[in-house]
Amino acid sequence: MADDFKRFSAYTAGLHNVGSYQVSGRPWLTGSDIGDGAEQKIEFPTVTKSFTVIPSGSTNLWQNTDAALRIHFVSTGSNSELISTHNYVTLVDETSVTFNVKCKEVYLSSIGDNAYELIADLTHIPTSSMYTLTGSGIAGPGVMY
Repeated sequence: MADDFKRFSAYTAGLHNVGSYQVSGRPWLTGSDIGDGAEQKIEFPTVTKSFTVIPSGSTNLWQNTDAALRIHFVSTGSNSELISTHNYVTLVDETSVTFNVKCKEVYLSSIGDNAYELIADLTHIPTSSMYTLTGSGIAGPGVMY
């Protein structure tokens, strides 16, 4: 009986724990300039509840009509199909995009010189608990890591 009590009384944050996503997230902010053809990996300190990417700065997208900022969940360097299969979201003006997803990292790549700001709502779930995002819609059709 005592073992049953211990098993059910240990409450922890986790990927499949609804409460981990129902509470307000802990804020986390970052941003940077990103040069033409460059890619940046943003690693979150804990698993996200959601995050928002906002174009910003002196090299922002709405001042350079040839510029675009791509947001994706795997590196373009490790996946040649990512671009050809359009497994990314493109920001081409001053609008932002919010992803209500759990992840431990995201990649931003640039066409032209850009800058961005990113705000994340973080859970208390350690990134070591998060699985690698893969499969159709993330890394291209049939691509698994």
